[in-house]
Amino acid sequence: MSAETTDPRIDRLYALIPDIYKMRDADEKYPLQALLRVIAEQTNLLEDDITQLYENWFIETAADWAVPYIADLIGYQQVLAASESSSLAQGSALQRFLVPRREVANTIRYRRGKGKLALLELLAQDVAGLPARAVEFFKLLGWNQNINHLHLERARLADVRLMEDLDLIGGPYERLAHTVDIRRINSRRAIGRFNIPSVGVFIWWLKAYSVTWTRAYCAENAGPHCFTFSVLGQDAPLFSKSEPETDPMHIAEEMNIPAPIRRLAFSLRPKQFYGADKSFAIWAPGWAGYDPDQPIPVEAIIPSDLTYWQYVPPAKHVAVDPILGRFAFPPGQLPKQGVKVSYRYGFSDDLGGGEYSRAIFDPSPEEIEVPDPNDQSKQVRQLVDPVFYRVGKQEKFQTIGAALNRWLEDDPYDAVIELTESAVYVEPISITLKADRTLQLRAANRKRPVIRLLDWQTDSPDSLSVMMDQGSRFTMDGLLVAGRPLQINGLAREKDGPTIPICGSSVVLRHCTFVPGWGIDSDCKPNRPAEPSLELYNIRAHVRIEHTIIGSIQVYEDEVRIDPIPIEITDSIIDATHPKKEAIGAPGYAVAHAVLTILRTTVFGIVDVHAIDLAENCIFLDCVNVARRQLGCVRFSYVQPHCRTPRRYRCQPDLVAQKVVEEVEEVGKRPGLIASESLRVRPQFTSIGYGHPAYAQLALTCAQEIQQGADDESEMGVFHDLFKSQREANLRQRLEEFTPAGMDVGLLYPIFDEFTTCCGHGSERSR
Repeated sequence: MSAETTDPRIDRLYALIPDIYKMRDADEKYPLQALLRVIAEQTNLLEDDITQLYENWFIETAADWAVPYIADLIGYQQVLAASESSSLAQGSALQRFLVPRREVANTIRYRRGKGKLALLELLAQDVAGLPARAVEFFKLLGWNQNINHLHLERARLADVRLMEDLDLIGGPYERLAHTVDIRRINSRRAIGRFNIPSVGVFIWWLKAYSVTWTRAYCAENAGPHCFTFSVLGQDAPLFSKSEPETDPMHIAEEMNIPAPIRRLAFSLRPKQFYGADKSFAIWAPGWAGYDPDQPIPVEAIIPSDLTYWQYVPPAKHVAVDPILGRFAFPPGQLPKQGVKVSYRYGFSDDLGGGEYSRAIFDPSPEEIEVPDPNDQSKQVRQLVDPVFYRVGKQEKFQTIGAALNRWLEDDPYDAVIELTESAVYVEPISITLKADRTLQLRAANRKRPVIRLLDWQTDSPDSLSVMMDQGSRFTMDGLLVAGRPLQINGLAREKDGPTIPICGSSVVLRHCTFVPGWGIDSDCKPNRPAEPSLELYNIRAHVRIEHTIIGSIQVYEDEVRIDPIPIEITDSIIDATHPKKEAIGAPGYAVAHAVLTILRTTVFGIVDVHAIDLAENCIFLDCVNVARRQLGCVRFSYVQPHCRTPRRYRCQPDLVAQKVVEEVEEVGKRPGLIASESLRVRPQFTSIGYGHPAYAQLALTCAQEIQQGADDESEMGVFHDLFKSQREANLRQRLEEFTPAGMDVGLLYPIFDEFTTCCGHGSERSR
């Protein structure tokens, strides 16, 4: 399977030769075509390079490496973080954040608009790529107005009858007056907001991701009339669909920011948030006589507080709580034909199953040997295209099982089963791959299908089962799996000799979510915390996990007769749901019979493996134990000091402990200081409960050694490629550069107390 689709220009030279030579070439099994493909490949590379040289003259189309050179022509000054790391970042993803293309394009406009408040919001978007709202805090100071120069729009005293003003206290849209706070807004110790020179820029790191036309979850434990927007059943705040600002000088308002929807805002302005093309909508076909093709009308929606499901809506109305992501029908008027919803949830990055754009990798045509039609005793080589089976309401196949049955009948070498809708599939799935066969089970781009596995059988497990033979390859891409684990089995074969070499099989899990603990309750606590999400049984294959959220991984391999299987994990979260449970291990054995390569990953739980070939820019929140310490390296990661690991390079808390030893002369004080420093640099998270919007996100109070501890000074862990520290440093310096003299500018982070406590934050899992 190729990493990307073959260039259609690869045969353009072959198409120019006369047909007589093509016929002779076919008789000789296409040696001329192979030669011309090699020549065409180099020709295409040269042609593309010449084309790109012209494109590099313009900032809109220039390659990433050329942007700093264009910036230098207009006198653009790189920030300190960029200039120090330029050699490291050259040609890497970090380069795009150190010298933002959009900022370079708008540099001259910024210089002309210096001193305008809206410019600070533009800088946040162009420099850091973040939505922002700028606030001049002197307008929120309580002062006696001059009768000849009234400022009626300025802050005023609190009026307890104006609930909207009271609801906005402490946030970026505050309207009430405050007394003077003499602390500086850009102080490194204690930040103060309300002073004459203070200007604050509120920035939002969480993004709003859509879920379109999917099933709601019936919370039957609360009542058959109670539902949640999330198909997993947890309380999750609904995020607003941000509206673009039409005027560059406009100051961002609540509808311009992808943020959680407030109950009061929804109550006062429901039409801004509810509707088929708005932030969220509810469909209940055949209910209360409403149009089945349209969402329930906004007039029938009642904004409510459903914390304890205490509110009972009247007939033909639906109560909605946007903070908890809940809604309720009248108990005597239940929807009989199911409920569909569209909404937006918050998360930090494109990770796990979701409706975001991701690369789609189609298998390339494969050359196989087939019987010669003219002489059955001979074999000829023939190119075979991959076969696609699309599953959806408007497609040929309505269920995954129907597509799998046709796949078994056709028996193609390369096949793709693509789910074209963000639907919920509740059906048992069992796949058997023959030797040298390839199968992709994937979601279409910008879709998030859910596979919900139930307890179908009483006398056997109900996992998503895949049986693999030698040379077979299995891929899951863009799916969310809940209810049971993914079980990969290798066909048992008797072999002679002490070891069985690893065959050419491979398992790839890309942009998937395997819900830790099989499922979660309303508080984001796992339903089955002791159960794994991935089980590997004697597969003797290469396992690769990318941009995936997954629970515990259990490896069942023959330690005597086969070599350790390679497992490669990148940009993912492994969550064992408890610090004393194994994130990667083998039940009944000391370690999993696997060699691990893990990059830019956050691990909650214990890792017990045969060896670690490379661990880089990772956070191992709990212990790591390997059998072979002589193999591999752990670098730029957080690993507890008492763990058994390969040699470490610039890891925490080793660095802070070494610094104490070098700087403290009194030997007796060193143990206490080392313990104190080790505790200080222990990673802190906003939430470690899956289902929370800020799941696995480093907290603001996390030590700088962790937030800037990667090899390129970005943060350790799964969100390394967000480059938060570099983007924030760039933005701070640009804000100071374009802020008028005498003014202080600082970055502020909105805190939403209601949703930070509703999903696992502060539970017994917090560490």
